[in-house]
Amino acid sequence: MGGTSPREQSSGWVSSRPRAERARQAADVLRQQITGGAFPGGTLPDERELGERLGASRNAVREALALLRAEGLITRRRGVGTTVVAAKHGHGLDRLAGLAEALTGHGTVTNEVREIGRVPVPPPAVAARLGLAPGAGAVRVERLRRLEDEPLSLDTTYLPGDIGEGLLRRPGLGRELAERDLFGLIEEVAGQPLGRAEVQVHAVAAAPATAAPLGVPAGSAIFAIDRLAHLADGRPVDSEAVHIRADRLTLRATLWRSPAPPGA
Repeated sequence: MGGTSPREQSSGWVSSRPRAERARQAADVLRQQITGGAFPGGTLPDERELGERLGASRNAVREALALLRAEGLITRRRGVGTTVVAAKHGHGLDRLAGLAEALTGHGTVTNEVREIGRVPVPPPAVAARLGLAPGAGAVRVERLRRLEDEPLSLDTTYLPGDIGEGLLRRPGLGRELAERDLFGLIEEVAGQPLGRAEVQVHAVAAAPATAAPLGVPAGSAIFAIDRLAHLADGRPVDSEAVHIRADRLTLRATLWRSPAPPGA
């Protein structure tokens, strides 16, 4: 009979998809390659070669590159080609690590301490998260974190009163907060390691007060991370709101469908 073979049906179905959809799919693949370091020199091949690699038409590739340029991931200039605007660094979500720990080898992380002080009456939601007794105070720390002098994240942390007071009594606290992750300081004050944290990640539009210190236009897409870290004994000691530039950091995790194999 004069029917169409499954291969012909598949090919025809793929080619009949709207170009915008094919461009989006190509952009997804290219974004994964860029953030995964597939172009270490920072320069992408020309549209013809990208089309061959992606199995996409030149028009679809051109539209995909336009999408990535609108995201701020690449720039395109006549005579120069397509280049990655800035390297995106990976931050794993499958290990409880501070930013400086996670970015070891990618540059120097420094912290601008914007606020540190006692909060006699913390927000009720924060008090509940930290399991504070009625009337108990907290200590709030806000830092603007930079990687190689470029703004990366704005972190606001609430600590229980005893942990916070122990932190405030440390000699040279300003220098320590400027140079070290807060996790290590908490462990030293508490006398035990951190054990776990619950993390939620949201995609939000940066409010003006957040966008300004991060150096991005108001309304830019950023990551908002809510994190509650516990000591090894289970006590919650760090309620944190982190706003991260999505154009500079990729959040990564290794997920197991079944229990992780021994030693993983």
